[in-house]
Amino acid sequence: MIIDLETLFPDGLSDETASAISDLLYAIAHQWESTYFHRIRRYQAQQQVDLFDPEQPWNKRPVGR
Repeated sequence: MIIDLETLFPDGLSDETASAISDLLYAIAHQWESTYFHRIRRYQAQQQVDLFDPEQPWNKRPVGR
C-alpha cells in the first residue's frame, strides 16, 4: 500500500482545522494505547535483544537468545 502524503496532508488548512485534526489524532492514539497497552508492551519487550553483556561487552551473545 502506497500512501500519497500530498493528499493526506494538504496545504491550505485553517489553523482551526489543523488543531481539530491534531486533537482527533491524539485522542485516537490515546484510546489505542489504553486499549492495547499490555499487548504493545509485551510485543516491545519480546523485540528487545541484549547484544552484549555490560560486564563483558567483548562477549557478544548470539541474536535470538
